[in-house]
Amino acid sequence: MSETFERESMEYDVVIVGAGPAGLSAAIRLKQLNADCNVVVLEKGSEVGAHILSGAVLDPIGLNKLIPDWKEKGAPIKTEVKQDKFLLLGPAGAFPVPNFIMPPLMNNHGNYIVSMANVCRWLAEQAEALGVEVFPGMACSDLVYGENGELKGVVAGEFGISKDGGKGEGYEPGMELHGKYVFLSEGARGSLSKQLIAKYELDAKCDVQKFGLGMKEIWDIDPSKHEEGKVVHTAGWPLGFKNGGGSFLYHAENNQVFLGYIVDLNYKNPHLYPYAEFQRWKHHPEIKELLEGGKRVAYGARVVTKGGYQSIPQTAFPGGALLGCSAGLVNLPRIKGNHNAMLSGIAAAEAASKALAADRSGDILSDYDKELRRGEVGQDLKPVRNVAPLNARFGPMLGGMMMGGLDMWSATIFKFNPFGTLSHGKDDAQATGKDEDYKEIEYPKPDGIISFDRLTNVSFTATNHGEDQPSHLKLIDPSVPIKINLPVYDEPAQRYCPAGVYEVLRDDDGSNPRFNVNSQNCIHCKTCDIKDPSKNIVWTVPEGAGGPNYPNM
Repeated sequence: MSETFERESMEYDVVIVGAGPAGLSAAIRLKQLNADCNVVVLEKGSEVGAHILSGAVLDPIGLNKLIPDWKEKGAPIKTEVKQDKFLLLGPAGAFPVPNFIMPPLMNNHGNYIVSMANVCRWLAEQAEALGVEVFPGMACSDLVYGENGELKGVVAGEFGISKDGGKGEGYEPGMELHGKYVFLSEGARGSLSKQLIAKYELDAKCDVQKFGLGMKEIWDIDPSKHEEGKVVHTAGWPLGFKNGGGSFLYHAENNQVFLGYIVDLNYKNPHLYPYAEFQRWKHHPEIKELLEGGKRVAYGARVVTKGGYQSIPQTAFPGGALLGCSAGLVNLPRIKGNHNAMLSGIAAAEAASKALAADRSGDILSDYDKELRRGEVGQDLKPVRNVAPLNARFGPMLGGMMMGGLDMWSATIFKFNPFGTLSHGKDDAQATGKDEDYKEIEYPKPDGIISFDRLTNVSFTATNHGEDQPSHLKLIDPSVPIKINLPVYDEPAQRYCPAGVYEVLRDDDGSNPRFNVNSQNCIHCKTCDIKDPSKNIVWTVPEGAGGPNYPNM
């Protein structure tokens, strides 16, 4: 006799999934506009900020609009950018690119080096002070639709599913949280956002979305080498002239540097190993000298959207809206998206507040989609829309950089882009080449001082998943990794995952290959859901509070 569970439900004016800068900004703005608006924010991390990872240099334009007196209110935003450098790296040297060559939009004057995890913790405090309900540890595992096909709510807080998929002894069915409008602000490649985009065909009129894998470490360095407020970006070695990507290195407060590497996921060579490229980059003389005598104190990884303006899907759908990186609002050449995330949250809140005042619910917030494209976010993204496709076609160095710079300068001075709007072409999975067409890449072994193996670094993420729950990394066809991906692509999941989740095991004589998924290692970067050449891996949410526990990323 099967046991049935009925879920309780709670009703809100607006339900927000994700306590990042977009979702929290939306919650705050809703309460600013109407103190009686009933708002809830659901966060899958163990606490607000636990799953937030960003560089980050923050353009305060969004925060200035949301909370103009943020300095007086004690926002953890202290380190203003004082110095901006861009370096082209060769194997042993570096060429500084003069700042006057860079388009003005690349200037970081007036921006701040921050921990976005800590900024989000502070934003959550501001939201709660206004009466917003913020619930961490509440993974949203499913969507709830109304009678007319509109998004009505989400299922959150389901616990106790056993490894075999059944309901364990302590099973909790979770709750349905219903809203007159539901905002999805899950970050890049959100699992619910992915479902909504497919259901409503929100991407039918936009280009494919593109992604990069961003990996980050925090280091305590020798105080004599620290230059608070200094920002350094590099391109070139070790990725070279064909593969897109580059680095960031930010001198934060307390003698810390935030450093990281972004590898564009449109790379062709299936043997490329993004994490190893990051570790190799740290051995460049310009970087190694800074880190010597220092100590790595944190690590993390997350994909970042890089498709830009032409890849933004329709952001409003029946009953809700896509916010922030769920819509893909990162400005690639600026390596910034938090300001646009906050602006999108503000715009969505204003559209929803207007609709609620008119006694509407469950319809399409078309005013939000229009504002996103025509307002400050669109004005930020539209002039730089050709940088990513130019880099993909001509390489990120001389060809892409020169033509991208020309395109941005023209947009700045003459208010038009000479290349029009270029298409990205293939998505990142389709861009992966075959094993037989590319040589293997030899990577140096980590020295344990400047560079580290994956599993050692994963230990610095404080990642944890319940041992009895099923894997949240689903294989559509379990035979594909060995039957197709291994012989055709040398199974790139072994390398593209920055946490060592996927491995091909063999017997001692090299026979009997089998695919192993170490889901406990997963740091929720979403790379596998994007880069698998067979599109066979689907990332789903584990139980709430599972995953990394970043202290101040």
